[in-house]
Amino acid sequence: MNRLWESQKRLNFDTETEAIGKICKALGHPARIQIMTLLWKRDNRTCGEIVELFPLAQSTMSKHLLELKKASLVDVKYEGKKTIYSITVDNIEVLKKYISNYLSTIEISEEDKSTVLTTRHKMKGRKRHLKQYNYQFPHKNIKERTA
Repeated sequence: MNRLWESQKRLNFDTETEAIGKICKALGHPARIQIMTLLWKRDNRTCGEIVELFPLAQSTMSKHLLELKKASLVDVKYEGKKTIYSITVDNIEVLKKYISNYLSTIEISEEDKSTVLTTRHKMKGRKRHLKQYNYQFPHKNIKERTA
């Protein structure tokens, strides 16, 4: 019984860390990110308006909207039979602050930066202009040189 209890211990984090965890979890699905993008472009949309813009069932969209609501990313107002969604700016500010602070502490060497947007192979095909942005894996370059 003690082992079971130990495996279910809950770690206590500060309020901001808990909020960021909920936000990131809610934004962990592409449909939810798209919903947030729609609301940024025009706030105060009804559920019906949001559903019309997605190729997903209304019930699926309602589940995604509920996840955003649980993470306090959207506010919900009820006007008669209409449910109106808008962005909760406060939690977006918390996430923005966290990401800004996090990114300011990361150091990427110039060597690592250059590998992301370089390519060393000849480009062929109609969409060859896009290949310049492909990441080159170092171990593949070694194989190409030996071939």
